[in-house]
Amino acid sequence: MKYLIENIIQQLVEVQNGKLWIGSTFTSKLSQVNENVVFFRPIENLHSIAEIISHLTLWRKETILKIQTGKGSKTDDCEENWLTNDKLKLIGWQYIKSEYDKTLTELINLLKSKDDEFLNEEYYDTDFKGNYKYSFVINGMLHHDIYHLGQLGIIIKYLKENNKY
Repeated sequence: MKYLIENIIQQLVEVQNGKLWIGSTFTSKLSQVNENVVFFRPIENLHSIAEIISHLTLWRKETILKIQTGKGSKTDDCEENWLTNDKLKLIGWQYIKSEYDKTLTELINLLKSKDDEFLNEEYYDTDFKGNYKYSFVINGMLHHDIYHLGQLGIIIKYLKENNKY
């Protein structure tokens, strides 16, 4: 049976570019910005858009690795978790965004090959230092995306209200 897996996939897709009750998706938010503003930190304690997208990509890649191998490799403390804007500028917005999109497609394709029973299988989580069901990391990815979607909304609103673009 694939009811739960298909539901998770549907939610991942809808958060990116569907029609959500909350009214915003990553596509709708990111379509409001251009390369001139994605590296700008609105205030010192807020991340830039590029930092958030890079951060989401890292953890999506980590989730893919956990699904493929049964073990992760990154922790919250790793440098890649929050790359600086200086490093991200060297990478470039187009590449950052394309990696983000690519990892979503890769995660969805990987999930399509699984059934609902997979969600109860366990993997070793390097960051939490223990065994967890795959449902923990997969649902966590969805929650993580939604959390950062809200942050993007705040950052973009701030940029608009302060005439940064």
